[in-house]
Amino acid sequence: MSSLLMSRRLAVLGLPTLALAGLALAACDKKAGAGASAATALPADMSLGNPAAKVTVVEYASVACPVCGHWYKDIWPSFKAKYVDTGKVHFIYREMLVGDSDEVTTASAGFLLARCAGPGNYFKIVDAVYNSQPGLFADPRGVLLNIAKSSGMTEAQFDACIRDPAALDALQTRVAANAKKDSVNATPTFVINGKSMDPGFHPLSDLDAAIAAAAAKT
Repeated sequence: MSSLLMSRRLAVLGLPTLALAGLALAACDKKAGAGASAATALPADMSLGNPAAKVTVVEYASVACPVCGHWYKDIWPSFKAKYVDTGKVHFIYREMLVGDSDEVTTASAGFLLARCAGPGNYFKIVDAVYNSQPGLFADPRGVLLNIAKSSGMTEAQFDACIRDPAALDALQTRVAANAKKDSVNATPTFVINGKSMDPGFHPLSDLDAAIAAAAAKT
């Protein structure tokens, strides 16, 4: 499947402050900007691995993006074991909102839930949301509520979390900043030591080559 078909266009502007809703897709698919920024963590970033590693891999993704879910299920476990757990790579995850209004609504709720769970549980929630696909799309609230309850939250706490206007404002700000940071307009997009790969699904072999090239330059 081509990179064009294996990517999702972003809807990153004009999210209403008090509602979880999205906008139309971008007019066209474009390549992410190459080398648009240094590979440094931002204050709101969530990351794993060794911050002092020679290689930093940034992933721009959405928990409600089917392509991102496919990558997470099929590639992430091997990538994490090979690079993150060994300290060879500092992995930074940046939140994006993609697709139609239903996808953006679901992703917004998923990201807010992950943030409410706290930094130590953020990736546990992200993992659970990705692994709930495709059932997530049939019953977003039910699936996310079950994930929240499994992490110790009550239904009332879950509802308060995903309806928090201040948290939603902060998510909007992160998404807009993330899209601008590396000129990203499709997910998943990987940026390795500041150099963007073509957006879309990438097998581990693609990432191996890009990481090796980045390491060779350090």
